[in-house]
Amino acid sequence: MTSPALKLDLSARPDAAGPVALAGLTRAQIRDALIEHAGVEERKAKMRADQLWRWIYHYGVTSFDQMTNVSKDLRVVLEEKFTLARAEIVERLVSVDGTRKYLIRFAPGVEAETVFIPDVARSGALCVSSQVGCTLNCTFCHTGTQKLVRNLTAAEIAQQVMIARDDLGEWPTSNEDRKITNVVFMGMGEPLYNLDHVSDAIDVISDNEGIGIGRRRITVSTSGVVPKISELGTRTRTMLAISLHATNDPLRDELVPLNKKYPLAELMEAIKAYPDLSNSKRVTFEYVMLKGVNDSPAEARALVNLLKGVPAKINLIPFNPWPDSPYACSDWDTIETFAEIVNRAGYASPIRTPRGRDIFAACGQLKSESVKMRASDKRKLERESGAAS
Repeated sequence: MTSPALKLDLSARPDAAGPVALAGLTRAQIRDALIEHAGVEERKAKMRADQLWRWIYHYGVTSFDQMTNVSKDLRVVLEEKFTLARAEIVERLVSVDGTRKYLIRFAPGVEAETVFIPDVARSGALCVSSQVGCTLNCTFCHTGTQKLVRNLTAAEIAQQVMIARDDLGEWPTSNEDRKITNVVFMGMGEPLYNLDHVSDAIDVISDNEGIGIGRRRITVSTSGVVPKISELGTRTRTMLAISLHATNDPLRDELVPLNKKYPLAELMEAIKAYPDLSNSKRVTFEYVMLKGVNDSPAEARALVNLLKGVPAKINLIPFNPWPDSPYACSDWDTIETFAEIVNRAGYASPIRTPRGRDIFAACGQLKSESVKMRASDKRKLERESGAAS
C-alpha cells in the first residue's frame, strides 16, 4: 500500500460519464469492463477479453472495426461503450541524437514526460514516468522542483509505451528489429510510492501475448523507499536500480533527502535481500557526477567498499544542467579517473553518454510544466552543456 501520510492515493479513475478507455487496462480489468458495460456473459468474458487483448496490445489497433474475429454486433456495442484512444501528445520533440521526448496529457492539468532513447547498447530504452511531479526533492534533479500532482494509473503508465510504439511504428509486436527493447521506470516520480499501479502496468507491458517486453528488460529505479524494495522484487520480478549518488549519510541527506528517513545502512540491507539477486540479475546503482561534490578518488573507493558483496554495476551519469541548478558537471578526466577506480575493483561502471540534452530529455531534466524556457535560460543551458561535453 502507498503511504497515506503522503496522500499518494490520488490516481485518476476512468470517467464514468464517457466511454471506458481500454488501452492500458489489465486482462482482468478488460474482462470486468466487458461484463459491466457491454453485457457480456461472465462465462464468455474471459475469452472475449483475450481476443481484445491481442488486438489492443499485439496489433495496437485504434478502431474496433479492425477486430475482424469479433462479431459485428459486439463491435457495435464496443464502439458505443468503450474507446481505444490514447492519451494526448501535447508536445513531441526529437533531439539531434535521435532521442524523442513526449509530453503526454492524461487529464486537464495532469501531464508527464516519456523519453525514448535509441541505440542503448544495441537496444532502445523507453523511460516512463510513474507520477506527475515528485515528492522527493533531490537537489540535483529538475523533476524534483515540480510538486507532486498525483500518481499515474497502471493504464496511464502502460499507455506511455503504447504511444511511443505508435510514434515509432512498432505494431504489430515483433521479436525482430525492435526499437523499444527495454523499459525503465526512471522518469518523473518515485515508482515505489505508486507500487500497485506500477506492478499492474508491468503485468501489461511484459505479457508475451501483447507488448511482450520481458521482465528482465524492465528496470525500476528507486531513490530508496526501503520498506517497498523486497515487495517490488516479489511482485514484479524486474531489475532493480538505485538512485544512489553518495557514499555517506551526510552527503546523501543533502542530495537525496529521503536518506534521512532510510539511511544507507538500511538501504543496503534491503538491496541485499532483493529476490533472485545474482551475477545475472545485478542491481544498477545510478551515480550522478557533481563537480567537487561527490567525484573524488576517495569517494570512488568508498563506493567500492559500500557495494561489497552486492552483484552490481554502476552507471556514472554526467550531471545534466538545467537553468539555475546549483551544481556543475564533473570534468571528463575526473569522471574517467572515478570510473577506473571502480572498474579495477571488478565493477562495470559505464559512463552514460548524455542523450537529449538539447530537448531537456536527459537524466534529471524532466519537468512537465507547460511553460516555455526563456531565451536567456536556453542560452545559459547551451553554454553549460557545451562546457560539460
